[in-house]
Amino acid sequence: MRPTQREWEYGIDFLTRTGHMCDDKRQEFILLSDALGVSMLVDAINHPVSEGATETTVLGPFFVQAAPEKEIGDNISGGMEGKPMLVTGSVSTVDDKPLAGAVVDVWHSDDDGYYDVQQLDKVGDLTMRARFRTDQNGRFHFWSIKPAPYPIPHDGPVGEMLDAQGRHPWRPAHVHFMISAPGYEQ
Repeated sequence: MRPTQREWEYGIDFLTRTGHMCDDKRQEFILLSDALGVSMLVDAINHPVSEGATETTVLGPFFVQAAPEKEIGDNISGGMEGKPMLVTGSVSTVDDKPLAGAVVDVWHSDDDGYYDVQQLDKVGDLTMRARFRTDQNGRFHFWSIKPAPYPIPHDGPVGEMLDAQGRHPWRPAHVHFMISAPGYEQ
């Protein structure tokens, strides 16, 4: 590469503006890392997986370490309004043997695209998240409400970059899972 003086100055200005967007509630550099794919690259490099294993991914900003323990089949919506959603799943080894007692952390947004931690004044407590343990067949299921797609913050340099690339800021509706069991990679 042979950047021009003007390109270099724009790059410095972009990084300076990115830094100015950061405060105790917003980290524009992590958002930039995510939008560029660097966060996933670092995760993939540092968490290689065996053939047949589920790939890891970045944790994201809305994970809570102390999610409430729930029973299989419970409703984790906390009474939030929305379209009912049944989630079923199973956890197995790479040899396809059921993994009983695995811890399955789940969390997702509401039907407006907000997580509980973004609106504790409205919801009052942690909701739309839980920690389950798989049954003897490695299975789990729970009820909640269907999450909504939502945009990442796009009012700063990262949004400008997405616009320049012809990309949108929207994340699809999704449910997060983090699974752990003794003797296995989280």
